[in-house]
Amino acid sequence: MKDRKLLMIPGPIEFEPEVLAAIGEPTTSHVDPEFIETFGRAIELIRKVWMAPNGQPFILAGSGTLAMDAAGANLIEPGDRALVLSTGLFGERFAELLSRYGADVTLLPFPLGETVDYGRVKEALASGDYKLMTATHVDTSTGVRVDPKPLGRLGREYGVLTVLDGVCSVAGEELRQEEWGIDVVLTASQKAIGVPPGLALLVASERAIAAFEGRKQPVGSYYVDWGSWLPIMRGYEARHPAYFATPPVNLICGLGVSLNRIIAEGLDRRIARHRRLARAFRAGISALGLSQVPTDSAHAANTLTAPRYPDGVSGVEFLGHVRDAGVILAGGLHPEIASEYFRIGHMGAVTEGEILTTIGAVETGLRRSGHRFVPGAGVKAVQEALSDPD
Repeated sequence: MKDRKLLMIPGPIEFEPEVLAAIGEPTTSHVDPEFIETFGRAIELIRKVWMAPNGQPFILAGSGTLAMDAAGANLIEPGDRALVLSTGLFGERFAELLSRYGADVTLLPFPLGETVDYGRVKEALASGDYKLMTATHVDTSTGVRVDPKPLGRLGREYGVLTVLDGVCSVAGEELRQEEWGIDVVLTASQKAIGVPPGLALLVASERAIAAFEGRKQPVGSYYVDWGSWLPIMRGYEARHPAYFATPPVNLICGLGVSLNRIIAEGLDRRIARHRRLARAFRAGISALGLSQVPTDSAHAANTLTAPRYPDGVSGVEFLGHVRDAGVILAGGLHPEIASEYFRIGHMGAVTEGEILTTIGAVETGLRRSGHRFVPGAGVKAVQEALSDPD
């Protein structure tokens, strides 16, 4: 009997066997010539995935929150003004984080389920002398997607450094960091990058590095200080390793495999695949009579879906039934509506078959929870959407 269940949460995701095999190899020295080449090549490939040919990648042992911490710690000094655009829980987290480093933070929240209104952003920027502005590309707590292009454009117009939290977007949503003028884009390995948890990844623009180098005060965090990590990243890329802290050797080996697979698929094709599968999955959810947290499909994420429970359905009961049907989903995360919705991740190496399996398990969970719908309606809608050439 097969006991393993399909993991369809917004991270960790299902990982490629080749990535897991690379991580499972015997651990080598962090100064072994083969590992030096792997690490250096991973740094080069990150630039390609982020589309930031002149950016400075950082690969750190840690989570997506550590990547956020690295951006805040290195770019904020006490008294700096920061504008945080919030479309969910993780915008609020960034506001708290920046405050810890002494920033004077203005939190600009948008209605639950809505995306960023850049007219309001422009008004806020025009009214204050901000050093930094942050936004969450896809907020994992709401499934709301933000368009990063105006973020970079406004940052340049007002002389503000721009930081994009791409934890739930990088390698799954369209991203052109350098072309769009985003100064820092950060993510975590366990999402669309396709590597088990443990790597904090970010790319800083030349402008962000210059701002860091012009600091008047020491960085408030010892571990994430770019002054300590720049020689490491530059050394490994030049194939001459340096030491500050032992790198997570096995995870970086897995990262190298996954980045190669991403590039081999082609970024445009990969983003189109995520968009197509997300559209199909949303069609299935809609056919079952479920609404979503995002108020418009135009700003719903392509890496996850956040459906609301129908009336009379208990989240705990429903998720248990789905698990019994062989699929693991995530409950709600946003504290205002946590009991009202659930979340399905569909990113990275996700396939059509996994999408169909998941919508079938959702049907089973809904039926066993007492929700009435036409049996097979969700599966049929997904199949029809996947067969649509557009």
